[in-house]
Amino acid sequence: MGYINAIRLAGDMSHMASFFVLLFKINKSKSVAGISLKTQELYVLVFCTRYVDIFWNHLSLYNSLMKVIFIALSVMIVYVMRRGVPQRSTYNPELDSFPHHWLVLPCVLLGVAINQDPTSPFEMAWAFSIYLEAVAIMPQLHMVQKHGEAENLTSHYIFLLGLYRVFYLVNWVYRYMTEDGYWQAIVWVSGAVQAVLYLDFFYNYVKSKQKDFYQPVQIALPV
Repeated sequence: MGYINAIRLAGDMSHMASFFVLLFKINKSKSVAGISLKTQELYVLVFCTRYVDIFWNHLSLYNSLMKVIFIALSVMIVYVMRRGVPQRSTYNPELDSFPHHWLVLPCVLLGVAINQDPTSPFEMAWAFSIYLEAVAIMPQLHMVQKHGEAENLTSHYIFLLGLYRVFYLVNWVYRYMTEDGYWQAIVWVSGAVQAVLYLDFFYNYVKSKQKDFYQPVQIALPV
């Protein structure tokens, strides 16, 4: 059980580190250039719907604290991007052009139709958040591909998000092999989809960092 907790903790720490790297980049450069506001807004929606049970479901102090941190940091990033001075003036909506609203509706329908308890609004919201998290990075990846590269700190942010998902995938495999009756098809399928979306970025990230760790990640545009 400790080993499982260690894997999940590594995933949570990678996830949290991604927030701090992004906030550090925004504060250091006074710019949100290269960051997708649409992805950040989707993450706010993900965390607010997944952790609405924070008001009544207290599994542990760690669990409740992580819920608060994820919601607070995601809201903070969106606030700075929309209201921060001079950050908001550096946002480029032309590059952030992915039609993200087309991601939300299918996830809503899936959340209502395929969840762990069709009589529970919370379970529908939870399932919706799982489906939406799987694709929330798409506007950011689209923005990076459209621009042709990811600035150094932005690339670290995306890499840490992907690393968080990798740790969780390993944890799910381990639990399936060691725990009787462990079955979470919704989480597994959504997590696998999310991991696949990162594959091309991971390849370019590793390739770029092998040459120079401090240089932007170059993304080859589709022919």
